[in-house]
Amino acid sequence: MTVTLADVAARARVSPATVSRVLNGNYPVAASTRERVLQAVDELDYVLNGPASCLAAATSDLVGMLVDDLADPFFAIMASAAQGAIGEGGSARGGGEKLAVVCNTGGSPERELTHLTLLQRQRAAAVILMGGSPEDPEHLAATAAKLARLTGAGTRVVLCGRPPVAGDAHAAALVFDDRAGARLLTEHLLGLGHRRIGYAAGPADRSTTRHRLEGHREALAAAGVAEGPTVHGPHDRRSGRAATAELLARDPRLTAVVAADDTVALGVCAALRERGLSIPDDVSVAGFDDLPSSVDAVPALTTVRLPLHEVGVRAGRLAVGAEEQAAGPETVPGELVVRGSTGPPRG
Repeated sequence: MTVTLADVAARARVSPATVSRVLNGNYPVAASTRERVLQAVDELDYVLNGPASCLAAATSDLVGMLVDDLADPFFAIMASAAQGAIGEGGSARGGGEKLAVVCNTGGSPERELTHLTLLQRQRAAAVILMGGSPEDPEHLAATAAKLARLTGAGTRVVLCGRPPVAGDAHAAALVFDDRAGARLLTEHLLGLGHRRIGYAAGPADRSTTRHRLEGHREALAAAGVAEGPTVHGPHDRRSGRAATAELLARDPRLTAVVAADDTVALGVCAALRERGLSIPDDVSVAGFDDLPSSVDAVPALTTVRLPLHEVGVRAGRLAVGAEEQAAGPETVPGELVVRGSTGPPRG
């Protein structure tokens, strides 16, 4: 049974005119009322009728790219590459240019679902979800349901560097092997002789954080080395500075620090230098992702290279049907890159 504007109005306890104002954004509406209307829209899975050109087709010319933080080079590199591929791929297939829109969630599960709902309303041709996913079970279930509705309406769903949502067999998935990459990184430090290794991890509720920590711990366990202190925080330089202070407070004899990514690693390096410690003579530092800044650091960062640009291009091509979707998730490996920030521990 088709859900109507009147159904939404009844659920939200407002007039149909108010629902129309909220959805069209052409008239001021109180924030509490707007939130109630949008909740009703989401609960009823109401899709706003678009222009006549959209009604004639299953989808529009819109492609939405969901990222945690566009200012983070990890997301910026992939989004830029995907946007270029979307333009080239759409034209090459004769379907015309697609409008690629970046939706910045700020890492909020609620904003992620809101953006997916808005893209569903606009009958988006494709949706690309980039980076790790929140691991709250309720959010994962809600996301799976939302993606199922999108694919059922003809929207292509591409997971770019993100684990597949349980139960969703329709999304194209390019998944970074974070666990294996982290294992390689820690094995490198162990091979240099390090036995007291701290970990400046990412947010505790993200899939990327869990997978990288699991790889780190697997390498330690295989070598029979006790796990050092772990501190969680955002993916920024400030987090690296704060984590370094706490890690050293918990174990002043640390000889190495593994960071959640290269940006966090730069914060770790800055904090170590402020304490008069030399890298890598006093403390080795390793990052992850191989962002452009990693090679320009002094010393240059040892890291795990992820093919961010290449994966972004492929995600864009998958979004416009310029590349054939694989039968299942495709694992994208990382590559250990050894540079000057790691060396044997003193003594």
